[in-house]
Amino acid sequence: MRTSIATVSLSGSLTERLTAASRAGFGGVEVFENDLLASPLPPREIRARCVDLGLTVDLYQPMRDIEAVPGDEFARNLRRARHKFELMRELGADTVLVCSSVSPLAMDDDGLAAEQLSRLATLAQDFGVRVAYEALAWGRHVSTYDHAWRIVEAAGHPALGTCLDSFHILSRGSDPKGIEEIPGEKIFFLQLADAPLLAMDVLQWSRHYRCFPGQGGFDVAGLVRHVLRTGYEGPLSLEVFNDVFRQAEAGPTAVDAHRSLLVLQEALGAGELPAPVVPTGVAFAELVTPDAEPVSALLGALGFARTARHRSKPVDLWERGTARILVNTGPAARRDGTGLAAIGLESPDPRAAARRAEALLAPVLPRRRAPEDAPLDAVAAPDGTELFFCATGRDPELPDWRADFTDVPHTPPAAPAHIDHLALTQPWHQYDEAALFHRSVLGLHAQESVDVADPYGLLRSRAVTNADGSVRIALGVGAAPADDTLHAQHIALAVPDVVAAARAFRAAGGGLLPIPANYHDDLAARYEFADGELETYRDLGILYDRETGGVFRHCYTRTVGRVFFELVERDPGYRGYGAQNAPVRLAAQHTRR
Repeated sequence: MRTSIATVSLSGSLTERLTAASRAGFGGVEVFENDLLASPLPPREIRARCVDLGLTVDLYQPMRDIEAVPGDEFARNLRRARHKFELMRELGADTVLVCSSVSPLAMDDDGLAAEQLSRLATLAQDFGVRVAYEALAWGRHVSTYDHAWRIVEAAGHPALGTCLDSFHILSRGSDPKGIEEIPGEKIFFLQLADAPLLAMDVLQWSRHYRCFPGQGGFDVAGLVRHVLRTGYEGPLSLEVFNDVFRQAEAGPTAVDAHRSLLVLQEALGAGELPAPVVPTGVAFAELVTPDAEPVSALLGALGFARTARHRSKPVDLWERGTARILVNTGPAARRDGTGLAAIGLESPDPRAAARRAEALLAPVLPRRRAPEDAPLDAVAAPDGTELFFCATGRDPELPDWRADFTDVPHTPPAAPAHIDHLALTQPWHQYDEAALFHRSVLGLHAQESVDVADPYGLLRSRAVTNADGSVRIALGVGAAPADDTLHAQHIALAVPDVVAAARAFRAAGGGLLPIPANYHDDLAARYEFADGELETYRDLGILYDRETGGVFRHCYTRTVGRVFFELVERDPGYRGYGAQNAPVRLAAQHTRR
């Protein structure tokens, strides 16, 4: 299906937005009037630029406060429209969006609205232009799509149709099934936007919180199904007003936008994407560091053993049970200290996983690799974390990354462990993009977003996971300053007994994050514990959560660079991450930074 995007959805100059849309794979654009007015290029040159970029100008918008007004006002509107139609002829646009009026001059008179829109369409037809009438959710008298359609139907003009906008329809709770009663040839344009489910003024909701399909709470795919059943043959176009997107770089935002439409088409059964290949586990987490000594000390205290060394790179493998940590001191090491740079994901079919990623605009990353190194494919998540598709010792026909390592003398760790989850801090402008990326590219399920208090405001977090929880990644973004370690990444290790693990860690010289006594005093009021249990938690800084499915006990190490570890003991039925304890942990880290 053809895809389009409104220039208002992207940042930068108009030419920068057009370039970003073209590079991301869009076939057309909606040119927003304010973006054209602010451009130094005349309409004819913008048209030529679009042609060079392989873009069609699918819509010019918006034309406001046209219909159901007194005669003298409507005469002025026609003069204004004539100028717009002349401009559109130079721009190469054949459809104009007319929003339902919000003018105080507008009258509640459908007959007058139909008559004036018909006259407008007659003028438009002289210029080869079609008029797409759209109901704004906050329109003065026309605020629903079915009302707008009744007016268009009454006007009965071939150059007058309707524009459907998923936000205006779904934000009001309108039933989109009625769309199927509109002839497809009279739906002149379809605009798509998702949004988080918020209880707020619909105008402010629309202007600031729209997002791309799949990033919010609306059933955008369901609405589009109703539209397609009418025989609609126009483009799927994105019109997203979002403060974050307008401050982010246009290129990555356009890629995120086009990815959302590819996933939407897949949901509609209209796409040709390779099937999702859901990861089945975590093969490794890779830390990069300019100084291996503090990281090695931390891992040693956690019960890991250094088991192998990469044969051609300065990378060590540390293991405890099935938990594997790579420590990289090579050129990739961050100058700002230790950081989590890569995650290895066990994949049933690594090559198919890479094909899926590339089809969703996440190209396989170029890698420096010796001829004998395992040919692992990796893609970059929105935050820059590299995601490797692995088949660790599962199939002799598939490359095993461990073959690149040479064993070193070591004593195997006695206590088992595995990676329970990883927490990645997202750039502030890529939180929604990250959730869509992990859901669409990796096939993970996105859980509900939660907000927790931190010392700077609110931290938003959303976990993505596979069906059995063997892969869990918590995506977070908060208000901490960019140079603050408060929102560092972390690796959660599942252990059989968190008390024993915490005691062993401390005895080995590891530093546990101290938790304020007030927290444990509150625990005593909320739950009943066995004799001495709460005192043990207080001594070790262990946090506690309980839900219907079971209990979650966890504690934290102090931060090294921008990474810390979490020790967790999770009952099989517990599905969360101790979110209610996050404000306490964040405040404690803020105190210790």
